[in-house]
Amino acid sequence: MKAKTMKKSAAATGKKSATAKTTATAKGESPSQLIDARIEELGDWRGRTLAHLRALIHQAVPGVVEEWKWRGVPVWYRDGMICTGETYKSVVKVTFAKGAALKDPAGLFNSSLDGNVRRAIDLHEGEAIDEDAFDALLRAAAALNKPSAR
Repeated sequence: MKAKTMKKSAAATGKKSATAKTTATAKGESPSQLIDARIEELGDWRGRTLAHLRALIHQAVPGVVEEWKWRGVPVWYRDGMICTGETYKSVVKVTFAKGAALKDPAGLFNSSLDGNVRRAIDLHEGEAIDEDAFDALLRAAAALNKPSAR
């Protein structure tokens, strides 16, 4: 499927912003619809975990924009990329695009620790995330993307 970029009005998307960048497939599915489908398709702890993380992202970063990139990876943006949500056989991975620049006093980052830019959180079946610490990371990542922070 080939993706194309388009602008949608606030009325069309139900979002608060005047315009929201979104990516649609040739079938016209929105990124949100594709993420919904992925969660349903997984149908196990990985889908539930991804859905929970997605809800936390939307709660922490009002106006966050969802994208569907790299043939099936949910990506969340606000003035730049915040994080991705990848699902593998034994892990759900949340990769923060600028994670190395974020303070992580709770020690959530447990993967991709040797890189210069990214940091990730790997969640395995049965593991819970510290929601307050995750919220703080998300807010800090969004703040780092603001034009005044660049």
